Amino acid sequence: MPRRLLLSTLGFLGLLSLLQSALADARVALVIGNGAYRNVAVLPNPPNDASAIAASFERLGFVVTTLRDAGFDDMRRALIAFGERARGADMAVVFFAGHGIEIGGENWLIPIDAELKSDTDAENEAIGLRSVMLQVSSTTTLGLVILDACRNNPFAARMQRSVRVRAVERGLARIEPADNVLIAYAAKDGTTASDGDGRHSPFTAALLRNLETPGLEISFMFRSVRDDVMTATNREQQPFVYGSLSKAAIYLKPPASGAVSPGPEAAGSPDKAPSGDAAVSSQQRVPAVGSAPTMTTDAVEADAVGRWQLAIRSRHGIARWYWEIAPDGSYRFHGEGKPGAPAHAGAVGFGGGRWTLRATSGLPGYKDGGTYEFRGRDTFVVTGRLGTGVWRRVDPTESGVQSTRDGASPGRH
Repeated sequence: MPRRLLLSTLGFLGLLSLLQSALADARVALVIGNGAYRNVAVLPNPPNDASAIAASFERLGFVVTTLRDAGFDDMRRALIAFGERARGADMAVVFFAGHGIEIGGENWLIPIDAELKSDTDAENEAIGLRSVMLQVSSTTTLGLVILDACRNNPFAARMQRSVRVRAVERGLARIEPADNVLIAYAAKDGTTASDGDGRHSPFTAALLRNLETPGLEISFMFRSVRDDVMTATNREQQPFVYGSLSKAAIYLKPPASGAVSPGPEAAGSPDKAPSGDAAVSSQQRVPAVGSAPTMTTDAVEADAVGRWQLAIRSRHGIARWYWEIAPDGSYRFHGEGKPGAPAHAGAVGFGGGRWTLRATSGLPGYKDGGTYEFRGRDTFVVTGRLGTGVWRRVDPTESGVQSTRDGASPGRH
């Protein structure tokens, strides 16, 4: 083999190896379960919780590091190493089950060797939540910290206070993450979570039921977890998510091709809405074409009838997708601008927070579906491949809607 060809081949293989390595670490997770505390009563569930959560994230394509019954030094070293791997990753997740505590407004995750005789010991014996947030903040899509750590804490009762007004509170304090970071608590700030009577805590059990659901957008996934936990605890424990994402849809497990995207059974309750617009935007393009025949299908909720527009920002500018929904269950759809979405038409149904769609022209056999939530009469949030985002009611004379009514197809741009 000529020397130049050999060098080119070796260079290509080296680049391929680097790309494969980068892809392998596109999703990373650090999972910690602390139960065998040395100075307070043992928690039976966290190691079980960690094992099951780690296995779930591995099935979702994450490179997972798992710690069980970790001391301070082990947690600190693992967090530093994880931060290096998380830098530039697509997604980075930290899951912690065990004891957590709030001292003077700061939240701390407690290793198994902590004594915490004084409130000033936390900085030397526990891991600050802020430092954990920093380790997941350099991702391109999502940094996520999940804490099943709001249990009633035995350290607080015996802890000496260095300053009388420095409170050691129940549960964890409210947190305000920045950028693309979400923080999920097993129980709302200032309240405590149950360890449960089974193999897993109620919060972890709910996570395990929802994490691997195909097409369940991240904010709706946590809504479903919230409902499951409140049902399991007689509404005594309410999980809570802090943070505000962009409107881009985020999936731990993307929708299966051609499948209906599942969502929580009651996505329409205002008290379950994520902070900001964590549930919205459009990532996937939808094929399209044509005009719809008049037909009857599933019932259409009255508020869904009308002409709707989804605006999508990209490096090309702003694209606008139009969706016209008729009372008889027929629909027409097309997009203008980039990213493009050719027009299609067919039958649609809306009811109980879920929608379904099947195309009869343009893409015969194409099916879609997901969840929806109205925010007033002229706005609703939709998840699904058709266009996850905030759709707004528009006037029927608007050009995009009119061209859809005329059956015109803008084609691909």
